[in-house]
Amino acid sequence: MTFKEVQKQLVFIGSDHAGFEAKELLKPYLVSEGFEVTDLGCFNTAPCDYPDIAREVSEKVIEHSGDKAFGILICGSGNGVAMAANRFKEIRAGVAIDEHMAEMTRRHNNANVLTMGARDIDIEMMKKVARKFLTTEFENKEE
Repeated sequence: MTFKEVQKQLVFIGSDHAGFEAKELLKPYLVSEGFEVTDLGCFNTAPCDYPDIAREVSEKVIEHSGDKAFGILICGSGNGVAMAANRFKEIRAGVAIDEHMAEMTRRHNNANVLTMGARDIDIEMMKKVARKFLTTEFENKEE
């Protein structure tokens, strides 16, 4: 599946202060590839509580679940926002640091929120990871 085939797919994005700069660089890339991106914070590098941002993104993904909405959360390691997002019953958040992890998170685990660590991967890899995550379908095999 290409980005052009998923145009107007909803992506809710958020970060804490550690992921703010990466989020700001990732947003225009996603928009240029045809995604409808909504930024839910944070909006500067001032310290903020990542669970609050994870809650905002998670609630929007749940609210728009019929629209095949996805979330992207960025913090220092990707772990904090993943743990906070996974507290919500309908959220399946997974950390990915490369394309293979992003693909498996979607294909095998049907994740609807991608989390990444701004201190662990650079923006070019984040773009590749987001592309793979957002364009991979769940295999939906009965176990």
